Amino acid sequence: MATALMDLPEKEYILPGTRTCAGCGLPIAYRHILKALGPKTIVTLPACCLTILHGMYPKTPVLVNAVNNVFGGTAASASGLAAGLKVLGKDDYVVLAMAGDGGTFDMGIQALSGAAERQTNFIYVCYDNEAYMNTGVQRSSATPSGAITTTTPVFPKEQPKKDFIQIMEAHHPAYLATTCSSYPMDLYDKFSKARLIQGTRFIHLTIPCPAGWGFPTRETVKIGRLAVETGVIVLYEVENGVFRLTGKSLNLAKTQRKRPVADYLKTQARFKKMTPEQMEAFQREVDARWGSLLARAGI
Repeated sequence: MATALMDLPEKEYILPGTRTCAGCGLPIAYRHILKALGPKTIVTLPACCLTILHGMYPKTPVLVNAVNNVFGGTAASASGLAAGLKVLGKDDYVVLAMAGDGGTFDMGIQALSGAAERQTNFIYVCYDNEAYMNTGVQRSSATPSGAITTTTPVFPKEQPKKDFIQIMEAHHPAYLATTCSSYPMDLYDKFSKARLIQGTRFIHLTIPCPAGWGFPTRETVKIGRLAVETGVIVLYEVENGVFRLTGKSLNLAKTQRKRPVADYLKTQARFKKMTPEQMEAFQREVDARWGSLLARAGI
């Protein structure tokens, strides 16, 4: 059953004031993640936007323990933390590994794949803003085709976004889910569920980025919702091999009111060089994926 807004825990684990960019979707998501997981959470993170949120030593606005690791070593660090907690008999702690798309899709895939194959007991979150945002908006394998980055400034990225979620599902994790910072209640419920499951749990979290995507800071929540409403991002979970659409995506599947992809693309400066033909191709890709997921859900 979905959690009602009024039933969210009152305890806050992020104090007012962080070093993230104006309009960043990450603090919205992280606030609800920590509400779901509680105080006995140990976070491990690489150099990324989340490092900026945590602040500069010795000061931080975050009220849980955190470990900084190398760019590609988040899952390795989480594996070590999980092993240490097991030896100490502290089975009431949650290890939360969080890295961006660059630290997951690209540099972190080896350690994550090994840990997931071993069913190491941690929650891994890829917060995906579709480029190396913390180091200057460089292209990553999560960057969608047609997007401009600082390393693809003249000719937009030609290759499609890597389907990393399917790669992770092929590892048969104990729990897998997709969510978005613009739907915090969907996010909260998925992390609440993941907290109670043993083994590797993988959650793909979409984070709109005003600076990298090119939209006004006040529209962060709107852009994330557009991503879901157009089917570019689909909210779902896979538990014990059972696939289920959730939240807004489930509603769209039932009502068949999915919006055109152009409504999403035209809001962001990173897609300003896309041709009508490229937009049509993007729409076909989204429709094909949407259709396959609906079939999988039996809708």
